[in-house]
Amino acid sequence: MADVTASMPGVYVSFDDLLALEYRGRKVSFLPRQSVRSLLSGRFASRMRGRGLNFEEIRDYRSGDDVRSIDWKVTARLQKPHVRVFNEERDRPALLVVDQRLSMFFGSRRAMKSVAAAEAAAISAWRILGAGDRVGAIVFDDREFVEFRPRRSRSTVLQILMAIVAHNRSLGVGRGLSASPSMLNKALQQALRRALHDAAVIIISDFDGADQETRKTIGAMARHNDVVALLVHDPLQSDLPATASMTVTDGELQIHLEVGRESVRRSISEALQERLKGVFAWTREFGVPVLPLSAAEDTAQQLRHLLGTLPSRSGRGGGHGQVGASLG
Repeated sequence: MADVTASMPGVYVSFDDLLALEYRGRKVSFLPRQSVRSLLSGRFASRMRGRGLNFEEIRDYRSGDDVRSIDWKVTARLQKPHVRVFNEERDRPALLVVDQRLSMFFGSRRAMKSVAAAEAAAISAWRILGAGDRVGAIVFDDREFVEFRPRRSRSTVLQILMAIVAHNRSLGVGRGLSASPSMLNKALQQALRRALHDAAVIIISDFDGADQETRKTIGAMARHNDVVALLVHDPLQSDLPATASMTVTDGELQIHLEVGRESVRRSISEALQERLKGVFAWTREFGVPVLPLSAAEDTAQQLRHLLGTLPSRSGRGGGHGQVGASLG
């Protein structure tokens, strides 16, 4: 029997959908025009200076400089020793943490949050691979997570996409799933074990179940890595209509809510705001950008808006045409 989910765009995602995002991923830069020390800066340059790939400047020779870096032409012309200084590039792995739990199976317009997360993960994976860097992933639902070690490989990206599609298509009421908010922390703990230092970690989730353990894990991860949180949301969850009703389920039990009642709308809104307040505080506490991604709008366009676009190769400015590292 044919897979009925194949004809339900916006509710489920297909492998072909994620393959088609390869081209759109080329136009997204996770590191727009910001200083090199910014979490969302351009190419990740190391603080070490040496005989790297990117020329930075010519300056006076200083005690301790490697004599092999002396620019003899400039030295002869100025009659004073000068050296060529380079920024040394680093190979940085990127790790995607992709949420496909029941809490993500919600959407009021265009797509489910789970679909938006899948699209964002695909765009990210293609962009990282296109930049010549290693990409890995942890894809999780309410029961388990699957892990892919970072590799500079198209086949690895395809495996990641297939895992995302498999988890995405298992979502739905009456499929034997039950909500497990604790899986968020389990997936993040695994990411922490894998991202020991100098990695780029992109977490794509609605952060349902985020608590103090989540905060501690994010803090520990951000101490030695660059972490970006894409907070997937749906506008209906924060802006309930004045006259409406809705059915809420955890995959097994269902309740009917009359959200037209002011007290019900206020309670739902306050619960949501309280949960997300702690997530948004990560920016202040740990320097982790928390970027809202709406399931009701085009994912690629939002990423370009949130994260910036790659400068034109014909544009002015040093290095704008070069391929960035990790999230560049």
